[in-house]
Amino acid sequence: MSRLFEPLQLGALRLPNRIVIAPMCQYSAEEGSATDWHLIHLGHLALSGAGLLIIEATAVSPTARISPADLGLYSDANERALGRVIAAIRAHSPIAVAVQLAHAGRKGSSRAPWDGGAQIPPGDPDGWIAEAPSAVPHSPAEHAPAALDAAGLARVRDQFAGAARRAVRLGLDGIELHLAHGYLLHEFLSPLANHRTDAHGGSLQNRMRFPLEVFDAVRAAVPAGMPVWVRVSATDWVPGGWDLPDSIALARELKARGCAAMHVSSGGVSPQQKIALGPGYQVPFAERIRAETGLPTVAVGLITEPAQAEAIVASGQADAVALARAMLYDPRWPWRAAAELGAQVQAPRQYWRSQPREHKDLFAGLAFGQR
Repeated sequence: MSRLFEPLQLGALRLPNRIVIAPMCQYSAEEGSATDWHLIHLGHLALSGAGLLIIEATAVSPTARISPADLGLYSDANERALGRVIAAIRAHSPIAVAVQLAHAGRKGSSRAPWDGGAQIPPGDPDGWIAEAPSAVPHSPAEHAPAALDAAGLARVRDQFAGAARRAVRLGLDGIELHLAHGYLLHEFLSPLANHRTDAHGGSLQNRMRFPLEVFDAVRAAVPAGMPVWVRVSATDWVPGGWDLPDSIALARELKARGCAAMHVSSGGVSPQQKIALGPGYQVPFAERIRAETGLPTVAVGLITEPAQAEAIVASGQADAVALARAMLYDPRWPWRAAAELGAQVQAPRQYWRSQPREHKDLFAGLAFGQR
């Protein structure tokens, strides 16, 4: 029996397997609202056979966007547009769907990657002044963000809670909070970005304070059985930055607050990072956090082969694996994994006839007569 295709329980949410589609920004929204692209893109991935689909980083306010084309969940129009996408998925796929709620912090007001990805200069009508823990730009050539004051912190916290309530109304199955990749909540955690001298800066406990306040606000805003978890950068890959022991301390705090899991990535807060890339290069971080805290972990990063994913789960390095680019390239990756590992996977009945003859038990529930 494949361990990758065993069920996984997250709060009241039972996943049929341990394959997660990681959130991937599409830079294709209009004023924060999902478009036909999202309907096609997310609908396509919803037919993959994965256990969980996490919607891309979804901004909790206009200022929280990375780019003007980022997805958002801060207005009634945003909610209606995303609701159309979710309704289509629910009508045709049993996949669990979560959303990653995010605030870009000092990396906000940027061009889409295919437009260069650079910060939009001050005064440009497409941009805005980014906000962050401290008035420290991501790189020396960029315009400094505005440091959040006490009122700003309360506003952002409430924006996360408000977006979470919208996610509940949409019938989503879970919420992931984005504490990774150099965005706002990661900026509070990392001493490379957080230069504050108040209760939200300095010591590790102080730097964790605001992300934990946001987690508490979101946890309180949703039903008790709805799982809330976080994505974290386990290390900044920069000396003197956020590191694995810090992530373990954060995981302990989150576990005590009812966090369902930790989705373990790395990097993103500094252009000075030096990342040692290789297959499964972030898996040891997920393994260590899981071993030290008992918190379920999702491993991500250059996990591309079914046997590799199976080994990660079967050896106890992580409870689940997440794929991003590999899933875009091969959106039926879970079908291939099930075939290679001798497991079954859910597939829409319209596709049952595609089952290979050598894998006659691949699709669960198949009963198809060809005329």
